[in-house]
Amino acid sequence: MLFIHHRGVTSRHFDGIRLFIIAFVASLQLLKGFVRPSHAFVTRSASSSSSTIRTPVVRRTSMSATTTTFLDTVSAAASESLGKEIQLKPTTGGGYAGGGGATTGALLDPDSDTKYFIKSARNGYDMLRAEYEGVKAMSETSTIRVPAPIAFGKHEESPSNSRAFALFEYLEFCGGGADGQFELGVALAKMHKTGISPKSDTTPFGFPVDNTIGATFQPNLPWHANWADFWDEHRLGHMLKLTSNAGGCSKDQITALRAKTRELLSTEARGGDPIVASIVHGDLWGGNKGFCKDPDAKGGIAPTIFDPASYYGDREVDVAMTYLFGGFNGDFYNGYNSVWPLSEGHEKRRTVYNLYHILNHDVLFGGGYVRQAQKMIQEILNY
Repeated sequence: MLFIHHRGVTSRHFDGIRLFIIAFVASLQLLKGFVRPSHAFVTRSASSSSSTIRTPVVRRTSMSATTTTFLDTVSAAASESLGKEIQLKPTTGGGYAGGGGATTGALLDPDSDTKYFIKSARNGYDMLRAEYEGVKAMSETSTIRVPAPIAFGKHEESPSNSRAFALFEYLEFCGGGADGQFELGVALAKMHKTGISPKSDTTPFGFPVDNTIGATFQPNLPWHANWADFWDEHRLGHMLKLTSNAGGCSKDQITALRAKTRELLSTEARGGDPIVASIVHGDLWGGNKGFCKDPDAKGGIAPTIFDPASYYGDREVDVAMTYLFGGFNGDFYNGYNSVWPLSEGHEKRRTVYNLYHILNHDVLFGGGYVRQAQKMIQEILNY
């Protein structure tokens, strides 16, 4: 209740003043609505597995001076995740390349002179959320350097148009040095050995969200209890549908291929070794690995991996893909096997796992990849 007392103020004056105050307060409330529109973002501290999800929409207003911008939304998400108020600004750099149609760049917190790496994509919330979750799962093993995940979310400009983002630590890349490849192999093996599926007692193979491999949809759900079932349904079977049975292979060929693949992915084919559901990078070609400056690492240099298509599966899928496009040498494989030697029959499984990526390249690029896939299919059938 507001009371006004002043000598000489009549009831008429009081009513006028009261109406003015009411109108003024209402104007402030309206202005507050313009200045502080609601956000839609998810933040998760790099050191915490807890998450907060806000679903209200970021609304545009007609007052350009007070409209919440994309950078305002990213800054708000980063502020909550980091526990301090920051306002990010564009800066030079961009770290590593983006996949799946995302754009990349760098942002700067001027107060702390700290850089962050950002990926963004129009209406790409599911894709960037999945990448964020994959990086987070690898990060939580505390074994191999990844760009620490800071926040992800979206800035909605209209009911039908939003810009999703994922914010990460900015890494300063450098050469790997004489021991870089060996240390990369060691770190990857430790990640596979440490990052065990959270559903290992029931249905260990899969991931909490579907994701993409390049720009191609990659299903991870539902979770599977059996690795061969997972691979047949979510990987090989999925790509055969997308490529019209690898460019027109006969029904008999496809039936034989799927049966042979299941045989090669059994525990018997690896000398009885169990198939462990490890966190895998999922898209480990040479362009998705590197080395960065890290004062806490051996020699100040840490091997790093990024831009994943992660899930919980057979660790050999990562090692197999390193053979496809180069970038890994003998020191890498020696380093890996010094921690966790590959199981019997891994050479044949390499062809099985890499067929998936070659079929995906046919989906993405066409050209001669389908013929390469057909040769690999025949090779598998001959095993």
